[in-house]
Amino acid sequence: MTDLDHLTQSLARNLKRWRNERGFTLDGLAARAGVSRGMIIQIEQARTNPSVGTTVKIADALGVSITTLLDYDQEPRVQVVPPDKAVRMWSTEAGSSTSLLAGTQAPGPLELWSWRLMPGESSASDPHPAGTFELIHVTAGELTLVVEGEEHHLRTGTSATFEASGDHAYRNDGTEPAEMMMVVSVPPVR
Repeated sequence: MTDLDHLTQSLARNLKRWRNERGFTLDGLAARAGVSRGMIIQIEQARTNPSVGTTVKIADALGVSITTLLDYDQEPRVQVVPPDKAVRMWSTEAGSSTSLLAGTQAPGPLELWSWRLMPGESSASDPHPAGTFELIHVTAGELTLVVEGEEHHLRTGTSATFEASGDHAYRNDGTEPAEMMMVVSVPPVR
């Protein structure tokens, strides 16, 4: 079984598990996440690999981290994630990519991300639930953070935090790759 097959099977199993645990019907979760009922059915039957955006919407609607959706086992008190076990969520031919490094439920989802954006590339994000915060730290290059239309230019060594319940995006307007670490904290589902 390939890594992609393993990821598809884990997502199918865990989506069904968390949807049932939350007491959401297919239609209820679809409405809450803003994705089609058919897409949720295809994911639960391991017949598709959804986009990162769709996976984020479903995780947010369930009130769990993406790591929780991708793999669920009883976690030890300390979970070490070697570099080769980070989950590559997307990449481009030019070399931009993002990897989910670690995540936990504390008390809501808490995720640690590593990002790399090549010059001229960007990534936009749909708004997350109210109370979701992102903390970023630029480790190389320069990054333009756009939050609800307002641009913030962040150089190497600069950190920022913001509530991510509105439109936001990350852009590399520079000539070198931009790299950052990001922590996302999502409030628990009530």
